[in-house]
Amino acid sequence: MMGKKIWMGTFVSACVLMLAACGGEETAEENNEITVVAQTTPMTDIVEIAGEAIEEPYTVKLVEVADNIQYNEAVFNDEADASFAQHEPFMEQFNKESDADLVAMSEIYNAIVGFYSPVYDSIDELENGAEVAIPSDPTNEARALMILDDAGIITLADDVSFEATVDDIEDNPKNLKFTHVDLLNLSASYEDGIPLVFNYPTYIEPIGLTPEDAVLLEDDDNNTFALRVVAREGNEDSEKIEALNKAFTSQEVYDFLDELADKGHLEPSFEPGEE
Repeated sequence: MMGKKIWMGTFVSACVLMLAACGGEETAEENNEITVVAQTTPMTDIVEIAGEAIEEPYTVKLVEVADNIQYNEAVFNDEADASFAQHEPFMEQFNKESDADLVAMSEIYNAIVGFYSPVYDSIDELENGAEVAIPSDPTNEARALMILDDAGIITLADDVSFEATVDDIEDNPKNLKFTHVDLLNLSASYEDGIPLVFNYPTYIEPIGLTPEDAVLLEDDDNNTFALRVVAREGNEDSEKIEALNKAFTSQEVYDFLDELADKGHLEPSFEPGEE
């Protein structure tokens, strides 16, 4: 594999030591190395495949992190060249909250998200007053609520979309009780028996679920939440990032995504060769 997997704290410390030892000078090899931060599979797998597909003289170094905060901070603070872990609305929320200037590149794939239940076999069985676990971050909260709205389970106000919150619910005929949960803890909510839980394929796989187990799925024609490579503003047109973007939209990456699409996990959001 092209990328070496290390923790962000180790990566940052190593960079500081390297600069101190070398007087801050980069070798040609280091200058051609593109550091990409990702959190979990399949994003980490895709980074490594892109690393194998990237054109010379560039190489890709994968850095894995443990949460949904570090990858944006690493790119924003110039500790990494790019990240591959999020959709554009999530990035825009980070920009807004952190006064940052991150930029989303090509759409790579759309995860098939939805709702899962340890209690119901069908969404039609949803009971009055049932507890529903949804993400605590604003953009994924909105995404979850929009799925319920599209299914006619709740009705959102007409003037909200990607910033919708539970306060924007105008009609909740089943009196559902919404619980906000960190994205990384939603699988635990399912295992704890919460009747209806929003989740991503990435996070349900470790607990033995697939999108086929969902009681309600998002419309897979919506690419608003497609996963993207993210870079800093002003760096997005650099030769390094252009080479990275080309590698992410390569035939090799597409073939890997196509295999996962056959399993119902996701849908590719590009055609090979697109940038």
